[in-house]
Amino acid sequence: MTSDTVDPTLPEGVERRPIDGVDRLATRGEPVYGEPTDGEWRAWDPSRSKLGAMLEVGMDTGLEGGEVVLYLGAASGTTVSHVADFAGPTYAVEFAPRPTRDLLSVAESRPRLFPLLKDARRPATYAHVVEADVDVLIQDVATRGQAAVANRNRQFLADDGRLLLAVKARSEDVTADPEAVFEDVKATLEREYEILEATRLEPHHDDHLAVVACPRVD
Repeated sequence: MTSDTVDPTLPEGVERRPIDGVDRLATRGEPVYGEPTDGEWRAWDPSRSKLGAMLEVGMDTGLEGGEVVLYLGAASGTTVSHVADFAGPTYAVEFAPRPTRDLLSVAESRPRLFPLLKDARRPATYAHVVEADVDVLIQDVATRGQAAVANRNRQFLADDGRLLLAVKARSEDVTADPEAVFEDVKATLEREYEILEATRLEPHHDDHLAVVACPRVD
């Protein structure tokens, strides 16, 4: 697929473009992690980004561009920088001080990106900052209890919004079979969400499950 072909699974502001002779996902923005560029476009490496991998494998994320986003587990900004290139206001929650410092640098050229040094397991600590009814909740928090984190942050998500969750099996239980871990995670998620799609992210990320879900509405 070339950049002249419209891909309906990609949000506005994300394109497939030939960069360094390879057809790649790309967004417009300042480079962040040494990714190849072509003018104002920079490659989005799916092997370094679970959301990038979700788009690469063709998952229907529901992203259209311009959404209000709450991103949990922003780290130093590899993925959330791409999100802020095409989304609307993007709240980026990161627990560790060192990557948050890097995230602040990333935000300097992205006025829609708002870094928050907070713990995604404690949403009450940033509830006074994050807008109510965000359009998309993106979660890439590699910690035990990944589904519980998503459930706790359901409060921010609009009833017609989307959860995009990347589950790392080894963060839940390094000794357990990944498929068993994923089944447990999905069962916990289903207390708050309806799962629309669940796909493994190989070959980009081993033992990761990507989930697209919408909130359950009573």
